[in-house]
Amino acid sequence: MKPVVCRLLFCLACALTALPLAAQEPLAAQEGPLENTPPKDTTPEEIIKRFAAKETEFSKAREQYTYRQDVKVQTVDGETVDGEYHEVFDVIFDPKGKRSENVIFAPQSSLTKIAMSQEDFEDIRHRLPFVLTAEDVGEYNILYVGQQQEDELHCYVFDIAPKQIEGKKRYFQGRVWVDSRDFQIVKTYGKTVPDIRKKHGDEENLFPKFTTWRQQIDGQYWFPVYTKADDELHFKMEDVHIKEIVKYEDYKRFGTNVKVLYEGKELPKDQQKPPDQKKPDEKDQNPPKQ
Repeated sequence: MKPVVCRLLFCLACALTALPLAAQEPLAAQEGPLENTPPKDTTPEEIIKRFAAKETEFSKAREQYTYRQDVKVQTVDGETVDGEYHEVFDVIFDPKGKRSENVIFAPQSSLTKIAMSQEDFEDIRHRLPFVLTAEDVGEYNILYVGQQQEDELHCYVFDIAPKQIEGKKRYFQGRVWVDSRDFQIVKTYGKTVPDIRKKHGDEENLFPKFTTWRQQIDGQYWFPVYTKADDELHFKMEDVHIKEIVKYEDYKRFGTNVKVLYEGKELPKDQQKPPDQKKPDEKDQNPPKQ
């Protein structure tokens, strides 16, 4: 997000409104203590290799799904919402199988303290639902920090950070929870980096910390279903309290000839059709326990 003094024209050009934040607030997760113990019968390096391979499969599989994404960004003064951006869009396929977005709901933005930047839009689509593939692993330092229970899931926990920032490329920095059975990421906490501050002038582009939870949708892969951010952005001119909710709903596999793979094998057709999607167990966003 950028302070509005630097992005007024952009805010007017891409403005989208103010409704109260969704009444549903996440329930507290049943989160156990972080245990700094080594994994049993495996190594951190082997876990990283296995979950990166699964993430690669998942990334390809998710490209064959349609879904709805509901994005809401608010600025808050105390308990009062004083500005909001809201957009709902469907990710769909045209009759020729080309993937596209169809905006369903996009009222005029009432944000006045900040403006949504191009980096914000790209982060919402590509980095809040963070996927760490085998191709991307080499760009990050990945540190095993222990094991932790997340609801009924036993997870390996890793801290990750980019080894270096290259050009204008954006990265994720934070913590990931990897299910010890499926070797897939089920939760992420952190932020997109880098924040952008120009050495000369007042141009700033800052990004909030967020948590994204996943849910097993098709019986095989864990899909992002809910992202929440509640953070203070410290601009030169003022501090701005940001709240952000992103929901990913109604996943359906597109009926094409594309094969859906799991562990390198094509899934039987009766396993490729996802079951009726339940609403995710909504969880309170808290920084991870150290």
